Amino acid sequence: MVWTLELIPHLEEAPWPATRDELIDFSVRTGAPIQVIQNLQDMEDEGEVYEGIEDIWPDIPQKDDFLFNEDEY
Repeated sequence: MVWTLELIPHLEEAPWPATRDELIDFSVRTGAPIQVIQNLQDMEDEGEVYEGIEDIWPDIPQKDDFLFNEDEY
């Protein structure tokens, strides 16, 4: 399972909180790339409810992780 920054936007509008199956259904209905669906299918299904993308990808880069000075632009 490989999450990239390009895949994450496809789950930002997901109906959180959601189960793995609900996220898969959402991804299929919204036309997310196959890699998103495969990543979700690869997750262990223990009936867990995910509160947000951070529960799926705990080390997701945050805005503070990038060295970008908004004042310069």
